[in-house]
Amino acid sequence: MPLLRQLEFAFEQFVTRIFAGEDRVVGQAPRLPNRGLATEAVALQCGRANDLQTKARELLRSLGANRIAAELRVEWNRRLKTAAGRADYRQKVISLNPRLMNYPEEIDRTLRHELAHFVAQFREKSRRRISPHGAEWQQACRDLGIAGEKRCHTLPFPAKPCARRFIYRCPNCGRNFPRVRKIKRIVACLDCCRAHNGGEFDARFRLKIAKL
Repeated sequence: MPLLRQLEFAFEQFVTRIFAGEDRVVGQAPRLPNRGLATEAVALQCGRANDLQTKARELLRSLGANRIAAELRVEWNRRLKTAAGRADYRQKVISLNPRLMNYPEEIDRTLRHELAHFVAQFREKSRRRISPHGAEWQQACRDLGIAGEKRCHTLPFPAKPCARRFIYRCPNCGRNFPRVRKIKRIVACLDCCRAHNGGEFDARFRLKIAKL
């Protein structure tokens, strides 16, 4: 039961919108009209995540990506605001926006969209970094049955604008990369790495925070 309570807290705000039609806030925490109903809804969320994970693994195996299939996890992540989903190849995690529950017909397509990132990178034997929505990803989308997939969704996910307080700059081409949060790992300009180092990481093009 402790795990279920933690999950219940994680989805509390989302469930409030569904069953109450509005957020009821006391201090900083939303109050649910029916605790039992919330628990049932959270259990449903967990069950759907498990079903989607099983489906995702089957799709990966059908394309020969058995190693990734064994490690893949699928989760609902309430921290996603405007994005419908997110793929983390390093952690082998696909995160889905709980707001997709309002658009059930989009859940499967979003799952395949994110899976295409895994398939595209898995097929790159040289382990070089590929373009997130380039030719490799587009081919993976076709193989997953979503040919013609767009890089961005058009679902009406409202979100508060976040100020991009940090500006990173490539020392070679001078391109700016605005970010809401500081970049915690070492990254380089992908365009410059492609143009001058075959797509492999090159410290010469490491992004540096710009002085404003």
